[in-house]
Formats: sequence, structure tokens, C-alpha cells
Amino acid sequence: MAEEPRVLSIILGGGKGTRLYPLTKERSKPAVSFGGKYRIVDIPISNCINSGYKKIYLLTQFNSASLHLHISSSYNFDRFSGGFVEILAAEQTLEHSGWYEGTADAVRKNFIHFKTQKPTHYIILSGDQLYKMDLRAFMDAHIKSGADVTIATTAVNRRDASGFGIMRIDQENRVKAFMEKPKPDANIDEWKIPAEARGALPKEKEYLASMGIYIFNADTMEECLLGENSKYTDFGKEILPLAIGKKKINSYVFDGYWEDIGTIRSFYEANIALCEPYPTFDFFGETQTIYTNMTNLPPSKINKADINASLISEGCIITEAKLNKSVIGVRSIINDGTELDGVIMMGADFYDTEEEKRDASKQPATGIGKNCKIANTIIDKNARIGDNCKIGISGKKYEDGDHGSFYSADGIIVIRKGASIPAGTEI
Repeated sequence: MAEEPRVLSIILGGGKGTRLYPLTKERSKPAVSFGGKYRIVDIPISNCINSGYKKIYLLTQFNSASLHLHISSSYNFDRFSGGFVEILAAEQTLEHSGWYEGTADAVRKNFIHFKTQKPTHYIILSGDQLYKMDLRAFMDAHIKSGADVTIATTAVNRRDASGFGIMRIDQENRVKAFMEKPKPDANIDEWKIPAEARGALPKEKEYLASMGIYIFNADTMEECLLGENSKYTDFGKEILPLAIGKKKINSYVFDGYWEDIGTIRSFYEANIALCEPYPTFDFFGETQTIYTNMTNLPPSKINKADINASLISEGCIITEAKLNKSVIGVRSIINDGTELDGVIMMGADFYDTEEEKRDASKQPATGIGKNCKIANTIIDKNARIGDNCKIGISGKKYEDGDHGSFYSADGIIVIRKGASIPAGTEI
């Protein structure tokens, strides 16, 4: 029998997360709340765990305090399993003193930590994507093909192809060329998926886009990142295009749901889509569990509310309110007469003390007050919204950017973390 591969999973935490600002103002992108009770980073970590790959490194360098807290409180493996989830933030050493300069540079600077695990293969994953993938099947296909590198790809139509790195493959799924984000008017007919490799893919999806998920043989990874390649910092833009023709690089076509949730608009839509009766990405089911921190909160208490197509997390108190297609995070307090439509409420890290409740004259209580009407809005954690507020229902368009008490991005109103919105405010 062939020796079982020793797989090390590396999750790239991303940079400053400017496209998700202001959700990334005080936290790193992987630490942003998702689906009520989860964090974005729980998705790739859970994919690794469900596939049996429990040696996981998470590379990050910006606002990592809340991420450290989440990881340390959520992922503690049995000491006999050999598993771990460990954060590697950018650090100064005698060899290098700067920040991570790109995806490849982040991996290169951590070889000293990776080599102690003596891996035969590396799986490189992104920290801001929504999908469920059997990474063991991905690895099996990689080993069977004899490839040095395998790139996970997803089929896209011509319109969407302009937003991705596009692969040209042969009938045996070998990558022959790479193109970074072709212009909408460029002729890329030669890059269509060969008929022999299409399988059951939808007819309108004729091109293969990189998902930013890779498998490298360990020796190939070092060859690609060290020596004369040490000056290159990014996998997608530099390392992989340069390796084509020199190494055997294959495409692994993933035909399941996959979504990049790196912008406010895509983040909002992916959350709201969870409220559908049969969502494409679903937290329910006995297999492919998505793990997160166990908060030990009480069940949510619903006091005469009208709730339709919404997710309610633990520890909430909802009183005589109306909710439609909304995602409600832990410890959310929603008071009498309030109506939410298409709202992502991230909840709170704490409940107000009795003293804070009595002294409500200084600022509104944590949560949403009475008789508020809120739509098409993201309410970040620990926000305080007073009575009789109207947010996102006027139809007024705001320019993207900071507007004082709130932020506008991609047409979505974002109430900042810890913000205090006075009673009667209209946005």
C-alpha cells in the first residue's frame, strides 16, 4: 500500500481587507462574523477537518487579536490526534524583518515552521471563500495525476471570466497557460474548456477560473518559492504562471457551490442567501459540519414575534418584532414594534449590566430599540440603536464611504461595530 500523504493545510488570511471595510476596521478578514454564529475562517478550517486534515496553519498580519481569541477558544484537538490550528502572524527574524508582501511571500517566510511537520504535500486555501469541498478527493486526484501542482478551478461564463485568473487546459486537465482577468472585450475563445474535459458542466460556463486553492508537492513548493524565485511574492500572478511549462500543473474542476465573499456586497448577499428555504450553501446536514466556538449561551427567547425566512442565533431576546430574510447573531436584543427586512445583525459580545440598563439616558441599550424600521443593512457587533430609528428604507442613495454615524458600501448601509445611533435617527 502507498504511504499516506502527510498533508499540511495553509489558510491565507489575506491583507488589510479593504474591500470588506468597515467590517475589517478592528478585525482581520477571517475573523468577520458570518451566518449569525460563525466566523469566515470557520469555513476553510471545517473543510480541512471534515477531510481529515487536522494540521492547519493560518497566516495573517492585520488586526489579528480577535482571530487569535476565536481560534484558541474554538479549535482544541485531542492531544493524541496530533492536530492543531495555529496562527502565524508576520514576525521579524534574522532573515527577514518586513510584513508579508503577498501570498507566496507569506508561505516562504514560514517554511521554518512548516518543515518541522515534514509534510509531503501542502494545501493552500483562501480565508474568505464560501464552499464545502472534500479536500481528500482533491488530494487523491492530485496524487493519481502525478502532478507537481494542482489548481482547484470552477467553471464560469464569459462575463464572470473577467474577474478571475483563467486557465487554459488540454483534454487531460493539464494547465497550458494562465491569464489574469481578461478584459471584457478580449477574444478568449481559445481558452474554452475542451469538450473531453467538460463532463456535466453547464453549457454557458465555458471557461475555468482559479479558485485560489492549490495543492503542491512539498519539494515543488520549495523549488517554486526559493532560490531564483525568492523575488516573487504572489502565487496567482507570478509563481504559478512561471511554473507552467516547467512543472506538471493540473486543473481540478470543482462543480459545487463556491463564492468569494471578499466585498461588502458579496458578503451581504451570501448571508441573506442562507435564509432561502433550500440555500445553495447550507449549515444544516449531518455531513460536512461547519465548526465554530461553543458559546454556552441560553436558547433564544421569542416573545410574540413574526419571523419569516430568517436565522436566529443563540442567546437572543426578540419581543413583538417582525423579521424577514434576516440573519441575527448571538446575544441580539430586538425590542417591541421593530421591523427588520434583509438585515444582518451580528449581535453582541456581552449583555448590558443592570446598571447600564437603568442608565439608558447616556446612550441606547445594546441591540435595537422599539419601533425601528431597518432594511438592507449590516449591523456590526455591539451596536446600540435607539427607539424609532429608520435605516435603509428611504431609498436614498449614498456615495460609498464614511458618513459619520454609518458607512455606505456597494449600496449597503453598515452600522459600525460599537456604534451608538440616537433615537429617532433616519438614514
